[in-house]
Amino acid sequence: MKLRFSIYDFLFSLLFFLLEIFIGLFVKDHFIRPWGGDFLVIFLIYYFIKAFIKIPSLLLIFLVLIFACLVEIGQYFHIVDILEIKNKILRIAIGNSFSWGDILVYILGAITCYYFDSKIFNKKGKISN
Repeated sequence: MKLRFSIYDFLFSLLFFLLEIFIGLFVKDHFIRPWGGDFLVIFLIYYFIKAFIKIPSLLLIFLVLIFACLVEIGQYFHIVDILEIKNKILRIAIGNSFSWGDILVYILGAITCYYFDSKIFNKKGKISN
């Protein structure tokens, strides 16, 4: 792993961040809001980290997936209540209801993100600059 800055990966992370905000503020359905947000958060975290650290794509997507699953497990144990987190935005970001469906969506997001990044942007899964 090596520190770097990739404007392209940073802009991708910004795009996914803005999509997450849009979904959170304006989408009021029972499919895109709960599932689409969880799917896209994998892309958001992946590209944000990739913007600053040069790391093999497969390793990074695996670490992002593990992180997302740990956050979901934290929801099962009501970690926001245990840690007495009062900040509304932070409580929303961490979440408070566990769902196996969310873990499935994280896995689908990770597979799609890896495919998208390695097959479309990087030939043969090589790290891009």
